[in-house]
Amino acid sequence: MLEVRTGARVRIGAHTVVEDAEVGDSIAVDGCCLTVVAHGPGWWEADLSPETLARTTLDCLRAGDRVNLERPLRLSDRLGGHLVQGHVDGVGEVVRPAPNLVVRLPSGLDRYVVAKGSIAVDGVSLTVVDSSVDTFTVAVVPHTASVTTLAAKVAGDRVNVEIDVVAKYVERLVSQP
Repeated sequence: MLEVRTGARVRIGAHTVVEDAEVGDSIAVDGCCLTVVAHGPGWWEADLSPETLARTTLDCLRAGDRVNLERPLRLSDRLGGHLVQGHVDGVGEVVRPAPNLVVRLPSGLDRYVVAKGSIAVDGVSLTVVDSSVDTFTVAVVPHTASVTTLAAKVAGDRVNVEIDVVAKYVERLVSQP
């Protein structure tokens, strides 16, 4: 028997990401892929499942909070960063703020993080400068700081972390008998 539990609905004010959005489209919020369920001039809504609320920072959103928004890549577009799916792997904690942002990793994700590899923090595609057993460092350049929420993060803030999808697939392939 399937048990369905109620999550939450979020309304986001944003003009540029909804200009051609339709119900059923995906839009990432702080790196978490959500489905448009309603929209109007300058706003859109998405349902948040209990799983999404439990595994991301979206449970902490309050009215007026700034978030990073991104539409999915069209197959005809250039790829300007690494492949980010909007599938949050865990919630990290800011240890040191930008520009040399240090994030404490959720348990078990450190094996996927390597220097010069890719990682997404709150949906922002970044290159790892350094990694240790439980943290990684990324350089947040001035442009990225000005167009994302990363410059506003302080020590102790929670952030969504998405590791490089290629690393997960490689691990899966090499672990098969």
